[in-house]
Amino acid sequence: MSESGVFDLGDVTLQSGATLPHARLAYRTYGTLSPARDNVVLLPTFYGGDHLDNEIMMAPGRAIDPAKYFVIVPNMFGNGQSSSPSNTPAPMGRGAFPQVTLYDNVVCQRRLLTERFGIRRIRLVAGFSMGAQQAFHWGALFPGMVDAIAPICGSAKTSPHNIVFLEGVKAAVK
Repeated sequence: MSESGVFDLGDVTLQSGATLPHARLAYRTYGTLSPARDNVVLLPTFYGGDHLDNEIMMAPGRAIDPAKYFVIVPNMFGNGQSSSPSNTPAPMGRGAFPQVTLYDNVVCQRRLLTERFGIRRIRLVAGFSMGAQQAFHWGALFPGMVDAIAPICGSAKTSPHNIVFLEGVKAAVK
């Protein structure tokens, strides 16, 4: 069983101090939440990816099996599904979209889990690339809520050479 949804966060004060008005966090779930709410796996998306791109990480008989776990895939801010420059109305849309950090994503994901689903414990947070960075953030910010993290091809902090790469990508888009 799966469900796609959008969690309305209201106006969110970001780590920078800016406000993201009418923030929305898009997500998709796979599997069934157990009555004890103790079978949760969180798979945050990576830069440029959405929930469909994370489906390769789960399948029957694999470590992340939706028949066994309730898998939640929150879409990062800026990916076009959640609040993004392309879907946020003026005056905060397009080039005026505020800087959103991984911290902001994780704090809002926690709200999704606790407020929308009533989840207090996560068995595993796993992610690829920027999804891995979010897994590290989950472990650091909410260690009492997370049993394990599995960061895949990611680091806890973006290195300077990666920042240069991303600035090139941003310049091409602008």
